[in-house]
Amino acid sequence: MTTLTHRARRSEVGKNSEKKVESEEDTNLDRSQDNEDSGDSKDIRLTLMEEVLLLGLKDKEGYTSFWNDCISSGLRGGILIELAMRGRIYLEPPTMRKKRLLDRKVLLKSDSPTGDVLLDETLKHIKATEPTETVQTWIELLTGETWNPFKLQYQLRNVRERIAKNLVEKGILTTEKQNFLLFDMTTHPVTNTTEKQRLVKKLQDSVLERWVNDPQRMDKRTLALLVLAHSSDVLENVFSSLTDDKYDVAMNRAKDLVELDPEVEGTKHSATEMIWAVLAAFNKS
Repeated sequence: MTTLTHRARRSEVGKNSEKKVESEEDTNLDRSQDNEDSGDSKDIRLTLMEEVLLLGLKDKEGYTSFWNDCISSGLRGGILIELAMRGRIYLEPPTMRKKRLLDRKVLLKSDSPTGDVLLDETLKHIKATEPTETVQTWIELLTGETWNPFKLQYQLRNVRERIAKNLVEKGILTTEKQNFLLFDMTTHPVTNTTEKQRLVKKLQDSVLERWVNDPQRMDKRTLALLVLAHSSDVLENVFSSLTDDKYDVAMNRAKDLVELDPEVEGTKHSATEMIWAVLAAFNKS
C-alpha cells in the first residue's frame, strides 16, 4: 500500500444483556480516551477517522495532498477498527480452514447505533450482507473499488467531506471556499491547532518518550492510529516537526511496528484482531 520513506537530511530539504455489554463497551471507550488525554483536553472526542483526516490536512490550506491516493482506503479501515473497538463487529473465530486474518469474515456483534453517521451506515451494510465478507473485501466495497455493479451500493460517498464537517462541528476546523483557476473547492483549514498538536504529540511520544517496544503493551487506539496513519500515508506529517535524530528514531520504530507479522501479533493475548487484520489487508494491497 504505502511505504515508510526515510527523510533526507534537513539541509537537503440476550438483548438486555447485550445492551448492557454495549453500554459497558462504550463506557470503556470513553474511559480509555480519558486516560489517553490525561492532562489535556477531555472535552473533544474524536473517532479514528477524524484523527487520520486531521493529520492529513494542511493546516492553513485545509485540504489533503493531491498526491495522496491512500487516505480514502485508510479512512475505511479506520471505520472497521472503530466499529470493532466499540463492540459492534468482530472477526469470526479461526478454524482449521480459516486461520489467516484475511480469510476470516467480519461478523455483526451488535447493530446498536453508535451516534456517528458513517459508522452506522457501515453497520447497516454489514448487517444486510449475505454471505459475509472479509476485512479486505469490506475496505474495497466501502471505497467503491469493486467490479461487481451489484456491490456498488456499499460504497461510502463523500467520506472526507462528511468527516470534515464533523470536525467543523467539534470546533477543530472551519469551512472556506478556495478558487483553483478552473474550479472552486470547499476547504477546511484547522482552527483548533491545540487539538491537532495534542494529537501529533501523542503519536510522537508513543514512539519516543513512551516507546515500549511491544505493540501488546501499547494503548490500543494509539496503536490503531499509527497503523492507519501509515496506511493513509500521513505519518510523515506527524514526524516532520522533529529534529533529524528524533525523526530517524521515530520513523524507524514506526517502520518496525508496521512490518511486524499481523498473523503472529493478532494471535497474542489481549490483541485487537481487527487492527492487525486491517494492517494485513493494506500490506496485501
